[in-house]
Amino acid sequence: MTLDARTEALAGALRGGGAAGTVVRAGREAPGHQGARTRASDGPALLRTARAPAFPRDHPVRAVLHDRAPEPRGRQAARAGWWPGHGGAVRFVALGDSLTEGVGDPVGEGWRGWAALLAAGLAARGEAAEFRNLAVSGALSRDVVEHQAPRALACAPDIASVVVGVNDTLRRGFDIHAFAAGLDRVCAALAGSGAVLLTACLPDPGTMLGLPAPLARPLARRQRAVNAVTHALSARYGALHLHMAQGTWVADRSLWSADRLHPGERGHRLIAARFHALLAAEGLAAGDPPGQEPEQPPPTRAAALRWLLTAGTGWLARRSTDLLPQLLALAATEVRHGARGAGGRLDLRASQALSAALAALPAPPRARMGE
Repeated sequence: MTLDARTEALAGALRGGGAAGTVVRAGREAPGHQGARTRASDGPALLRTARAPAFPRDHPVRAVLHDRAPEPRGRQAARAGWWPGHGGAVRFVALGDSLTEGVGDPVGEGWRGWAALLAAGLAARGEAAEFRNLAVSGALSRDVVEHQAPRALACAPDIASVVVGVNDTLRRGFDIHAFAAGLDRVCAALAGSGAVLLTACLPDPGTMLGLPAPLARPLARRQRAVNAVTHALSARYGALHLHMAQGTWVADRSLWSADRLHPGERGHRLIAARFHALLAAEGLAAGDPPGQEPEQPPPTRAAALRWLLTAGTGWLARRSTDLLPQLLALAATEVRHGARGAGGRLDLRASQALSAALAALPAPPRARMGE
C-alpha cells in the first residue's frame, strides 16, 4: 500500500477532516532565545514509556501493557542511522488544546508555546523542521479524534505530539470510556503511520487552582484516570512520555501563568527542553535544546488580578453553566462519604470505571492480526 493510500485508510478510521495546517519553517532559535542548558537528569522526572512505569500488580493500567503495537518506524530508522526515513525535513505535528497551542507564552499578537520551541531544536544547524500546530484552545479529546488527527495524518509526520484531557475533566459529561477509546484511536492511527508519539500527563486543575478539598477531589480523581489512560497508551504505542502530574511541575509557581492552568514562558520552555531531551536520547533531535531562560518577566499579582477580572471571569461563567452544578453535587457526595468514613468507595468506583475503560480497548493492530 502506498503512503498516501495508507494515510487515507488510517484517516478514514477517525472521522472528520479538513485542510492541513499552515507549514512553519522552524530553524534554530533566534539570537536571544538561547538560555542555560541543563542535563536531562535535572528538574522534573522524565518517564520514557518504552519502559512502562512501575504500576502495582493489580493496577488497571497493567491490563493493557502486554498488548504492544509494533515499534514506530521512526525509532527504528534512528537506530539504523537514517532519520527522517523519507529523506526530507523532519515533520512535527502537534495536536491538543490550549497548552499545546501555546497559551501562556505570548509572542507578538499570538502564542508561541512549547511545541514551537521544540520544533526549533529538531533539525541540525543550517536545516529546518516542518512544523504544524493543530492544537486549539478548549479542545476536547473528541475534537482531537474528529478534526485534528485526520489533518495530522495528511501531513505524514515523523513526530506527533498528543497532549489532551484536562478540558475533558472540566466538562459535565466526563466519560473515561470515551476518552480512552478516542485517545487509543488517535495513537493507533499516528503510530501506524510511522510517527513517533510524544505524550504527557498533567496536574489536576483543582490542585492548580487551589480549590477546597470537596471540590478538588472529584477533579483530581478524573485527572488521575486521564493520566492512567495516557500512561497505558503511551506504553502500548512506544510514546516518549513526559510526567508533569506532580513534583516540581505543580510546586514551582514560576512555571505557570497568571491563570494557574497554563504554563508561563518558563514552563513552556521547560516542557520543550524535556521533550527535546527524550528525543535526543533516541537520536531523534539533532538541533540545540531550547533555551530555558524566559525573555519576558513572570506575571505580577496585578496581571493575575487583571486576568481574573477579564478572561478569568468569562472562563468561570462558561464553567458555571456546564461543570459547576455537577461539581457541587459531586462535592456534596464527597462530604457525605467523608463524614461516614467511606471516602475510599469513591476512589474504588473511579478505579473500577478506569479498569472497565481500559479492558474495553481493542488490541493494537499487530495483536489483532495475530502476528
